[in-house]
Amino acid sequence: MSFLKRFLSLVVVDSLIVFTSVYICSFLLFSGCVVPKVHLTLVSTTLLLSHHLFAYKYKLYKSAWEYASVGEMITVLKAVTLSIVTAAIIQFIIGQQIYFRILTTTWMMHLFLIGGSRFSWRLYKDNYFSGNKGVKKRTLIIGAGSAGMLVARQLKHSDGELIPVAFIDDDKQKQHLEILGLPVLGGLTTLNDTVNNLMIENIIIAIPSLSKKELHSIYQKCIKTKINTQMMPLFEDLVTGKVSVNEIRNVEPCDLLGREPVELDTNSISKYISNSVVLVTGAGGSIGSEICRQISQFSPSKLILLGHGENSIYTIEMELKSSLGKNIQIVTEIADITDRDKIFAIMNEYRPRVVFHAAAHKHVPLMERNPEEAIKNNVIGTKNVAEAAGENSVETFVMISTDKAVNPTSVMGATKRIAEMIVQELNQKSSTRFVAVRFGNVLGSRGSVIPLFKEQISKGGPVTVTHPEMTRYFMTIPEASRLVLQAGARAQGGEIFVLDMGEPVKIVDLAKNLIRLSGYSENEIEITYSGIRPGEKLFEEILNQNEVQDYQVHPKILVGKPVNVDQTKITDLLENFIHKDRETLKEILLFMTNQTRQTKETMKVVV
Repeated sequence: MSFLKRFLSLVVVDSLIVFTSVYICSFLLFSGCVVPKVHLTLVSTTLLLSHHLFAYKYKLYKSAWEYASVGEMITVLKAVTLSIVTAAIIQFIIGQQIYFRILTTTWMMHLFLIGGSRFSWRLYKDNYFSGNKGVKKRTLIIGAGSAGMLVARQLKHSDGELIPVAFIDDDKQKQHLEILGLPVLGGLTTLNDTVNNLMIENIIIAIPSLSKKELHSIYQKCIKTKINTQMMPLFEDLVTGKVSVNEIRNVEPCDLLGREPVELDTNSISKYISNSVVLVTGAGGSIGSEICRQISQFSPSKLILLGHGENSIYTIEMELKSSLGKNIQIVTEIADITDRDKIFAIMNEYRPRVVFHAAAHKHVPLMERNPEEAIKNNVIGTKNVAEAAGENSVETFVMISTDKAVNPTSVMGATKRIAEMIVQELNQKSSTRFVAVRFGNVLGSRGSVIPLFKEQISKGGPVTVTHPEMTRYFMTIPEASRLVLQAGARAQGGEIFVLDMGEPVKIVDLAKNLIRLSGYSENEIEITYSGIRPGEKLFEEILNQNEVQDYQVHPKILVGKPVNVDQTKITDLLENFIHKDRETLKEILLFMTNQTRQTKETMKVVV
């Protein structure tokens, strides 16, 4: 009901209450005796005028009575009492007489009917919302559009802990209206007042069309209220059936990156995945498992999940079988990619058309202390999987790399760069199309800063950041996975694909956002600086200057060109690395992968 219709309806109802109160009370007082019509007309008319005057003054027609409390009851008492007193004064002026008995009994009935009509609506709404199922959190919905209506309807009919009580929306055409019985009380400028007046305990942002910058702006306003803030699922997730409307989620750091997630062209992906045998290494990891989820949308004939950790492989297998049923054949293989014979046997058995190679060691400080393990897994493991793919006529091989492979300063980055060199070299010798995809930091992946920060916040801090100027490129797990699939669709062979991730984000800003998202202020959770760790850069790069090409396969995908590789050095490294001490290994790795940083000492070691 619109504000105007609601206003007129209440005026009509109140007018009927006034006339009813006067005539019933006069009948009861005079026991059916005839009362001069002029007296009743004077009483009812003066009372009606004074009632509407004070009802307007005390906003009885504007209040959201479904949220009425003691304060509203006092307002009703004031309006009714003053209307009776005013009516008495007018009667005395006009007729030189005050009908005290009629006015007194009318006051009581008037108060009962006016107050009762309002508060019975409150009682009805309370019962309708909660069904007497316990105390629920009063929830304000930001956004009175179709999405907000969906959220309100779902919350009203669910058994959850949230009760929708009102909307706010900047659209002035919606303000003062009601949606599903809930008032639209104003715009974002009224947020603080609305939260205080309605005793709001939870806020839900229900505007899926918001840009990242707009979401960040709204969230900053919500932070000032110190009320827990959530948001409805993305329309994309609703349409695909990944989540339902009632799965309200917390605002996550990826929502506050300040740029829009990159949506890639997935139409071409189905051409090489649909009805194909697809193998994913590292399928139990955060990236590998999401790649499997994305692949499953394109109906491969068989999806092979290969990984070293049995628990993680079991988890993704059960998830996919539960969501896909028997539509896709899911096969699991527990194997170590450094086991060359096992990898060749698996590749020969299944003969996949496409291979996504996501298995790797990626933790920078750990690999600094264990360079030999980084070489085994990231270099030898990649070599095994890639050569097995080439020998078994795999059409497309996509390797997952990292932006740390550009001018690497770490063992992890250097081994990933060597892995890129291996697949680029194999591309020249094989009919298989070999490509690599470089990621920035993936939010929420295992080993990323987000889980660490959350754990530190849960313990009361401090949150440790290595350096106040430390910046990184960030992307979401779905973005990273889509980039992998897109790379396979656009691969000609030998390329390095990189997602244009916008501007890098300061790690300290990410920490501050996460503290606020957790319901704390920076005064409550301290941020400390631990210093840059071995192998880390202050700033990351996405392409070496020598790799940059003039063309792009997608407006948001950069392409690095193949670089000539000296395979003799790689062969020598792999044959002799077990005989080198760790410091020497690190020097050799950095020399091989970063010619611009050569030193006399490293040259002597290599020679």
